[in-house]
Amino acid sequence: MTTDPGTALVAERPWFAVNEILAFVVELAALACLSWWGFTVGHSRSLHILLGLGVPLTAVVLWSLFAAPKARLRPGLPVVLLVKAVVLGGGAAAVYGVGHPLGALVMAVVVVANTAVAETLRRRVPGRSVGSDGAAGSPGSG
Repeated sequence: MTTDPGTALVAERPWFAVNEILAFVVELAALACLSWWGFTVGHSRSLHILLGLGVPLTAVVLWSLFAAPKARLRPGLPVVLLVKAVVLGGGAAAVYGVGHPLGALVMAVVVVANTAVAETLRRRVPGRSVGSDGAAGSPGSG
């Protein structure tokens, strides 16, 4: 009987899996918030469309290059955390920018807590090697 390593990891560390799912949801929420902000900024329809589509697209490109588990470029942990701060923190700032300061605060707290837990748990995954910069590979969303 063969066991999928991902399934074994979930059975072995359910909180890790839950936090990885939350990380993915937070990433999607940040993109939605960036888009929401972009569609509300300025007075012209063309600016709304440009920012509403362009800002989240830029965030996706940054994320896929530097912060995703299978990122094209493999920067050290400080660069990964910087990109996460820009994209996820930008999502919280976007919520503030559309006039919801309490929502922005809640999102910021969730982002910080989730990222801290995720980065800590990823370094403690049994059987995963940790590189010289302290970054471990991640089976999750990033």
